[in-house]
Amino acid sequence: MKFMKLGTRADTFFTSESSVRSVSSEVATDLQILVDGTLYHLHKFPLLSKCMLLQALCADSGAGVVELPGLPGGAEAFETCAKFCYGIAITVSARNVVPLRCAAAHLGMSESADRGNLGAKLDAFLGSCLLRRWKDALSVLHATRHHAALCEDLGVTARCVDAVAALITHPDALVPATRSSAPWWAHDVAELGVDLFWRIMVAVKATGVVHERTVGDALRACARRWLPSVNKGPPHQQPLDDDDARDRVKRVATRHRLLLEKIVSLLPAERDAVSCGFLLKLLKAANVLGASPASRAELVRRVAWQLEEASVADLLVPCSASSSSSSAAGMIYDVDAVVAVLDEFALRHAAAVAQPPPPLAVSSGSPDVDEDSSPGARSGGGGGHHRRSRSAESVSFDGSSRRSLSAAPVSQGAMVAVGRLVDGFLAEVAKDSNLPLDKLLAVAEAVPDGARPEHDGLYKVVDTYLKAHPEMSKNGRKRLCRVLNCRKLSEKACAHAAQNELLPLRVVVQVLFFDHARAAALSGNHAIAAGDLPGNIKALLSHKSTGSEEDEADRVDEQRLRALAAGASPGDDWSVEGLRRAASKIATLRMKLAEEEDDDEHDASDEFVRKQARLARSASLRFRAFCAIPAGKPKRMLSKLWPIGRSGITQ
Repeated sequence: MKFMKLGTRADTFFTSESSVRSVSSEVATDLQILVDGTLYHLHKFPLLSKCMLLQALCADSGAGVVELPGLPGGAEAFETCAKFCYGIAITVSARNVVPLRCAAAHLGMSESADRGNLGAKLDAFLGSCLLRRWKDALSVLHATRHHAALCEDLGVTARCVDAVAALITHPDALVPATRSSAPWWAHDVAELGVDLFWRIMVAVKATGVVHERTVGDALRACARRWLPSVNKGPPHQQPLDDDDARDRVKRVATRHRLLLEKIVSLLPAERDAVSCGFLLKLLKAANVLGASPASRAELVRRVAWQLEEASVADLLVPCSASSSSSSAAGMIYDVDAVVAVLDEFALRHAAAVAQPPPPLAVSSGSPDVDEDSSPGARSGGGGGHHRRSRSAESVSFDGSSRRSLSAAPVSQGAMVAVGRLVDGFLAEVAKDSNLPLDKLLAVAEAVPDGARPEHDGLYKVVDTYLKAHPEMSKNGRKRLCRVLNCRKLSEKACAHAAQNELLPLRVVVQVLFFDHARAAALSGNHAIAAGDLPGNIKALLSHKSTGSEEDEADRVDEQRLRALAAGASPGDDWSVEGLRRAASKIATLRMKLAEEEDDDEHDASDEFVRKQARLARSASLRFRAFCAIPAGKPKRMLSKLWPIGRSGITQ
């Protein structure tokens, strides 16, 4: 640590009695100054010649005691300034330069009072020595926090910030950006506190010398140092005993919220400057701390830019008491935040499809493109969510609006990764018994259709939600199952769905049919594989349950069952055991159809009886038709459709 010595005389200050300091001299003292309870007996001549404040106070008070209340640095700083006036040797270093400079300014020890005064000497020492060394500059900048207002007026803080930024951006200090650790200066700068860290980062970014990835690593180091762990829950939700504790926690939460908003404003514009996991951690903290809507909107947009890099654990944003959704009470995770991210991702996908690729170089002052104006911009969204204003969302340290990367191309691999990510997230939140069906469907439908080449993950979500909500109505189960595309279910998922008692019968029948069509295509029946099906089978393939009249639904069920019975091809097993299995499964389907009719409260009782008789008669005719087929034509279709063992059932 560098230091400077001023003066040559020996120290003649001594303590004459309790709280009284005097200077040894042949001349009697004629000035009494009271500083922080300590009374100093000094001489007017050396002090008043260098201190303009004392000149004015002595003129007003006459021969009385001069009080200096609120002197920066207190009695210690005043005594050092007094020794400088007497020519006594003093030592100045990074530890005491700030209080000395503030005390000198308060006393008026400037060049106007005397040439070569203390204030000018301290400024020269700062610029020529202390602010050129990393540790000394940090020590001086840290000391300015105790005298923030006066240091701002004197320009000491600004000089220190510029000096630290210059040391960071010096060519000899620059190192290649890596993702393994934070830059060498990040932890030291983070220890300075939120405000000073923000000012240094603004100065560093303004130079344009430091790589944006390095800036992102420094932001992560600051967040790790000052932001609380969001897994412990928001501070205001923890039990508090008294009003003082609540006020203290409120102040801490406010300080953390301001820090979070400053970090968001400093996020680099480069897409990969920060990881998606870090952005989602910030989004969790913003949700817990109640950050501003603009900060949360910026985080949502940034997460959507690199959503394919996230993990399921990253997406599990805990609900907070400040959630805007009234229906979110009792929910474990904030589904609305994920829906907002998926809406932004759908906008990114739609913009990339509808617009040509952006130029390589884009002016930072160009305005954002209004993505609401493009048709179909919400083709993959969950519905009911309106696009937010860019001007309301943008947060930037220099006041300029950020350019959105929504038009960045989305590869097919990224789309599939997002589909798997959302299905994994839904599988976790579906366990929540307080999760409304509308919110689950909003997340499931917010993913573009091309992001799910198969629906096994979505089937697991449906099965998990049905188990967590056993009281769900028949209409609710039908709405839930409409997100499934049975064509995209694997053989293993089809085997589980065929024996799932929680699924609506229409879904079971549709799963059986498409499993049969896949098996027939694999066995060499090219007519089915190529789509050359009879008219009634094509109608079955294109049919989707839309909640129409119950008679029409029953007709579709009947058509599906008949297609299953009539769609056999030579080569299947028609042994006695196979026929028994078929009879057992047909009886099960008949019982499930009867159960569905029992649950329907909107049909008249006479119509109910007619439907039961018709279904029973239809099942009997089907069984007779099976039994009438010659035994010399082996069939294997039924054994594929209704496996006996349950070892292949997915959990």
